[in-house]
Amino acid sequence: MILENSNPLIRALFIVFQPFICFMCGIAGFFNCKDAPVKAVDALSEMRNRGIDGAGIAFGKQARFASFPKLLKQEKDSTAVLGHVLHSVVGSVAQPLKGKGFLAANCEIYNWKELAAKHRIKARNDAGLVLKLIEKSKGVESVLKELDGVWAFAYWNGNRVVLSRDILGVKPLWYSLSNGFCFASEKKALEKAGCLGIEELDPRHVLEFDLKNGKAKFVKRKFFSAKKSAVNFERSVESLKRLLQDAVAKRVPEKKFGLLFSGGIDSVLLATVFKEMGYSFTCFFAYVKGFGEPADLKFARRAAKTLGLELEEIAVKKSDLPKLISEVVLLIESSNPVKVGVALPLYAACRKAKRRGIKVIFSGLGADELFCGYARFRESNNVQLDSINLLMQMHENDLYRDDVLSMNNSLELRLAFLDLNVIKFALPLAKKFKLSSKQNKIILREAARSLGVPNEFASRKKKAAQYGSNFDKGIGKLAKKSGMRKAEFLAGFAPKKNLKLAALFSGGKDSCLALWIMQRQNYDVSCLVSVFPKNPDSYMYHQPNARVVALQSKALGIPLLKKTTKGVKEKELSALKSVLLDAKKKFGIQGVVSGALFSNYQRERIQKICLALGLKLFSPLWHKKQGQEVRELVNNGFVFVMSKIAGYGLSKEWLGKPIGAKEIVELDRLNQRIGFNVAGEGGEYESLVLDAPNFSKRIVLGKLATKMGNEFTGSLVIKKVSLKGKRFNSGKD
Repeated sequence: MILENSNPLIRALFIVFQPFICFMCGIAGFFNCKDAPVKAVDALSEMRNRGIDGAGIAFGKQARFASFPKLLKQEKDSTAVLGHVLHSVVGSVAQPLKGKGFLAANCEIYNWKELAAKHRIKARNDAGLVLKLIEKSKGVESVLKELDGVWAFAYWNGNRVVLSRDILGVKPLWYSLSNGFCFASEKKALEKAGCLGIEELDPRHVLEFDLKNGKAKFVKRKFFSAKKSAVNFERSVESLKRLLQDAVAKRVPEKKFGLLFSGGIDSVLLATVFKEMGYSFTCFFAYVKGFGEPADLKFARRAAKTLGLELEEIAVKKSDLPKLISEVVLLIESSNPVKVGVALPLYAACRKAKRRGIKVIFSGLGADELFCGYARFRESNNVQLDSINLLMQMHENDLYRDDVLSMNNSLELRLAFLDLNVIKFALPLAKKFKLSSKQNKIILREAARSLGVPNEFASRKKKAAQYGSNFDKGIGKLAKKSGMRKAEFLAGFAPKKNLKLAALFSGGKDSCLALWIMQRQNYDVSCLVSVFPKNPDSYMYHQPNARVVALQSKALGIPLLKKTTKGVKEKELSALKSVLLDAKKKFGIQGVVSGALFSNYQRERIQKICLALGLKLFSPLWHKKQGQEVRELVNNGFVFVMSKIAGYGLSKEWLGKPIGAKEIVELDRLNQRIGFNVAGEGGEYESLVLDAPNFSKRIVLGKLATKMGNEFTGSLVIKKVSLKGKRFNSGKD
């Protein structure tokens, strides 16, 4: 009962947590913070949909543990709080758990019983095993190596708090070091508590915070590697089937569960495995009606009928779409058109599954990354390395989005394709096992056929969720009706812009196009970052023209940060790290946008720096076809010239000449004749952008000269350059 004279904070907490039904787990902590209990209530209430089967807090200098009202009454001035909200799939054990220290965890550890037997530990559940294992071992890092599952946990003992996530980042965790040490399962929970400088914990790092000196330390964890394996295809198919069956078996709950279903190879294969193993489940497919029959609906219905599956169809009315978009944009904290388009059918399906009493739902996420399902793999020179890079970015691109959407609907999302053993098996497989000129996911499709999936479904080409469900078409129609682009239309549903970014900027076509793409997706490009190498043959950087880059910065209205490097291989990376650190301190950037097209050398090193600085890397041009990129530039009003040439087929006349449709045809001919890279990615040329859709003024080159090394090699010497007003609105914005 809440007494009328109770503390307002206590009353607020009861209102939030009284109706304990069944929601997903969430954790939060506030250390070395003034008003820590108040902040904890704010954060946990913001995440109430993650778990209202139970809730608890441990706090106080002596780390006492009790019910909410008692804790708030006794410890209202505490500066240290660890909190948890519980979603119970089977059974219920309140958290934080108490041992020598305290553990708050959002976890599913599949091998916890085996570990308990191995280490002779008595535990009631997986979280209890993790706590006792940590306190029995020499360090958290050694414990993590033994865990098979997904998790985000905080362990607090004395003056030390440790945060960890599973290596892929399936379970989310955000933190802030701006005013004490704060963390929570969702970013918006920290924002609700008034935290600044919020960052996502890199899954490859363990964060250790010392309450005594107020300092954080990051311990790096080893990620997956992919040494190519020479194995027999038929035996590999059998191994994959067994591994998928094992991955499913360890994730299936005792009660009936759900499957996000499109009739595509990934969901059909999972459904077949479920049925073969005798599990009870329902398939869910959501679409927008009123724009013709969605491509996936036809296949979902046919697959369900052929395989004897229970299919729940969720038809979203056109009139209901704006409300659904509004909910999704706020939940995923992004108005990126691709993210929103993918999120809508998932959210609508999860909402229906919740109403059906489902608590666990499966998704086919991960199959495309592991088995070359994306079109970009066709341009790849190293599919193993590209798969690893995609896995490293999944927590940014897919996992957080899908987590908050499912958890908001009281559902735990489970991902069989991202099982550790499946990943370790798939990564080293030869490209020919995954990709040919006619087909992708070759071994996955063969495994499906071997399990009895009809070829009609086993061979079906990929259709992205937002297109196969008509949600992208619905967004496009609404945007057009409003007289806006999709990105602009969706931005209207967001209370703020997406992440703050720094654009790696050379003044050339790739960096300018990448910047513009991210701006159109409602990202806040807060600064430009340019590194000027003294070595003309730098492995990492083009040689930007300092005067032109400064004018481009003015035309864009974006401040410029710059560094100079000697251009010595590998050592030149320190300059980029230094200037990005400056950008992080000065502008609060949370990510970096790169114009990389195909250079794994550049992307790997940029990504390594971003990981070290806690920044996300965005490469919107990665593996874009060379002809497609230059045509996209010209079609959208970018005006650019060649500033340097170094390729057979080019000549002095190309320097300083604006590249248009006619010039692209000539470059295409060179490509067909001698393999010339139309985008200049092979070093054939460097470019300089003079005008763009996001420029307020245009760059005008005055006095020019050319400096030739030989018939095919030379550079443009710019002796005079200025900014002028635009003659017309360039580009299709």
